[in-house]
Amino acid sequence: MNQITIIRDIVLILLVSLPIIYLFRKINLPSITGFLIAGMIIGPYGFHIISDTGDIQTMAEMGVILLLFTIGLEVNTASLYKMKKLLLYSGGFQVALSIILPAFIFLIFKIPIRLGIFLGMLISLSSTAIVLKILSEKDQIDSPHGKITLGILLFQDLAVVPMFIILPLLGSEQTSSVAAFLLQLSLAFGSLAMIIILSRVIMPKVLFQLAHLRIREAFTIGTILLLLGTAYLTHALGLSFAIGAFIAGVILSDSDFTHQVTSEILPLKDIFNSIFFVSIGLLLNINFVAGSLALIVLIVFSIILFKSLLIFIIIRIMKYPVRTAVLTGLALAQVGEFSFVLAQEGMTYHLLESNLYNIFLASSIFTMLLTPLILQLAPFLANKVVKIAPMSADIKKSKFNDHVIIAGFGLNGRNLARVLKEAGIPYVVIELNPNTIKEGKSTGENMIYGDITKEEILLYAGIKTARVIVFAISDPPSTKTALKIAKSNNKAIKAIVRTRYINEIDELLLLGADEIIPEEFETSLQIFSKVLEKYHLPLNIIMQQVSILRGESYSLLRKEKADINSFIHLDEILAAGLTSTYFINEDNYHKGQTLEQLNLRKKTDATVIAIVRGNRTISNPSAKDTVESGDTLVITGTHKSVDLAFSLLDSKD
Repeated sequence: MNQITIIRDIVLILLVSLPIIYLFRKINLPSITGFLIAGMIIGPYGFHIISDTGDIQTMAEMGVILLLFTIGLEVNTASLYKMKKLLLYSGGFQVALSIILPAFIFLIFKIPIRLGIFLGMLISLSSTAIVLKILSEKDQIDSPHGKITLGILLFQDLAVVPMFIILPLLGSEQTSSVAAFLLQLSLAFGSLAMIIILSRVIMPKVLFQLAHLRIREAFTIGTILLLLGTAYLTHALGLSFAIGAFIAGVILSDSDFTHQVTSEILPLKDIFNSIFFVSIGLLLNINFVAGSLALIVLIVFSIILFKSLLIFIIIRIMKYPVRTAVLTGLALAQVGEFSFVLAQEGMTYHLLESNLYNIFLASSIFTMLLTPLILQLAPFLANKVVKIAPMSADIKKSKFNDHVIIAGFGLNGRNLARVLKEAGIPYVVIELNPNTIKEGKSTGENMIYGDITKEEILLYAGIKTARVIVFAISDPPSTKTALKIAKSNNKAIKAIVRTRYINEIDELLLLGADEIIPEEFETSLQIFSKVLEKYHLPLNIIMQQVSILRGESYSLLRKEKADINSFIHLDEILAAGLTSTYFINEDNYHKGQTLEQLNLRKKTDATVIAIVRGNRTISNPSAKDTVESGDTLVITGTHKSVDLAFSLLDSKD
């Protein structure tokens, strides 16, 4: 009978999950928040559809194991090294201060230091799943605040591991000395190090043998065995299942099998994660929330204010602009999914009693539910803060004139600067990243540190006298704000905007953009051009087609039914003959052969009408003329015959 109940509960959860995923995608909200709400509705404190949560909790634990395993797979040691400063400074200070400051505040209210540290640990973590999903959908992952947010989230995910290790020590009822505490901590980390060493030696070899079998089922089962085996080993040593899963993921992240492992595990992770988040909602006592609503609202507001303010201060100390600091702080103002995992683990060590757990659970869920709304309002709030923030005293009258302003010094910005420098065209770069500014100035780049959404920065960069402004940044809200300011100060300036998605084109045009370069369409045009080149269409025809497609802000590509009359009839060009050239390099198999030996006309129907050799052109060459290294053959014929001629010249027959 118990088995039937478990199956019924799983069926109900999956049945609820499907419409929630669809509905929340339609309203642009993360499905995680939907799972939490669903759990509240169908749980023992809602409509009582699921009353026994014990078996569900076991499956939810599996979801946590798979979640940590996949995070471990994504932790590339080389990428971590590149982000070391961002990780250590922003992430390190955020986690440390989020634990220390609340612990001292709780101590004032006579809350034991161990419980204070534990509550600080719970508050310190933010929701990787929700925040990254929203930033990705808004195309802000590569923006300055997106990169900092990602760095902090990554540090938080890594910090979960030592938190799990410390948890048993915080939960110990025995009062121990500092020396005893450090000894316990050393033993825990020593055990962890031993597991890592053994796993690093054994895991890759086992996976290699499994891959060598070329049996998919064996590889999948072997991967899950290694994952659960490592998790069970850490649990047997007094640590957490989740730590073992994370270790297994990190070890496999540097192997040759990462992508295959991810593809095998990802579907399982999604299923069990939905069960995990629904299970969190099941635990929320709605009656308790109704009875303690004022307290919960106060705690939710305090958490959001504390975290956003703390992160704002840290980012400002790191010399990032006000706008970046505000956006980063608001993005990370919620409590994360790993806090639920830690809280449940803390219950087993009697760190949280039932009433306190319910308060934490309700407050955390509401911070997550509010996150989409907060991130929606974040650009508006950031702009308000930027307006009242004091400007640096060194922003004075601009010294630039008739120049190009480059917003952002990423790959596109650097390439543009290099070309402008070679052409002798004056330019100035506006950049947010202090490290990029330092690096650029050391090589002689003309750079300004500042936020392009602030009018004073654009005025200092000479927006009133500039000829062109190029937005080479991955931050749509900042681009739109700065574009509006630029056009209001200089209507004649040519504004060139890079964007990733086509749905932003119309809005950018309304704001005054003169040229918009959407990456999606430019990729299409590159493919289009390469295909036509393969069919030997004349270059001027290809360029004309590209020009037509770029015209009127790519309107032809944005229409579902394009006007075919706008195009030159390519089929007629393909049916007609053409003349093309083929260069004979030193490695060509046919060098030294005569045209008679090549016999192109008989084999392909194409004709060599001229040979260009150095500064001399041999017109109407005879059958006795030879093909030499460095020659350029001028070949005429139909598209098909010229293709065959090129294939023959490339071959070794």
